[in-house]
Amino acid sequence: MTTTRRTPIERIGTTVLRELVEQIVTGVHPPESTMPTETALSEEFGVSRTVIRESMKRLQEKGMVTVAQGRGTSVNPQTSWNMLDPLIIDALVANDENLTVLDELSIVRAALEAEMAGSASQRADADGLERLRAALQEMADNIGNEAAFREADVRFHHVVMSLSGNTLAENIARVLIGHAVGSALFTGHDPAHSFELTLAEHGRITEAIASGDAPESRAAMSEHILGSWSRRREPTQAP
Repeated sequence: MTTTRRTPIERIGTTVLRELVEQIVTGVHPPESTMPTETALSEEFGVSRTVIRESMKRLQEKGMVTVAQGRGTSVNPQTSWNMLDPLIIDALVANDENLTVLDELSIVRAALEAEMAGSASQRADADGLERLRAALQEMADNIGNEAAFREADVRFHHVVMSLSGNTLAENIARVLIGHAVGSALFTGHDPAHSFELTLAEHGRITEAIASGDAPESRAAMSEHILGSWSRRREPTQAP
């Protein structure tokens, strides 16, 4: 098996792009502002204008800027950004001091996963329910091991997504969770007995899906996601 190695210039370009995304996200270059010239940016980063030009092209592909010949490069409002882009979502979460992004992410995630739970309740067969109960049991078996419990928790949600048959919603939810779960802000601080409560909530989801109760499945999943985020959220930061 051959692996494709990135050239030094590609690695430099990725570093520059990541830093530019960070600068835009943090407001160094706010929406509606004009980005510095290629010459100024090449001097700031110590790279060629070709690297800067390629970075601007990739920023435009992400919806973060608009490059207009003869008028410079303007920063687009957040509503134009590709919020599922890995660099963008990583930068947003990393700089989410007020937890606004993670609040919104939890709301979107709850809506998506609630609908998937409802669909799973109508689609899951005996094999699917067996997988779901096995995922729940894995959580129960690891309730005294924080890292293993969290991993089992994620796997449980992936089973529900798979049972829903909604590939688009599953892909979006996986991106949101995948880039948030590595953040200490998202992980937060679990209060005492929170894993026991989380396990009970997953049990409710399992039974609702197994009984074919779509409204209860949706409610159980939504309340779990929003409730667990509320428990983990920094107590000094009010939603």
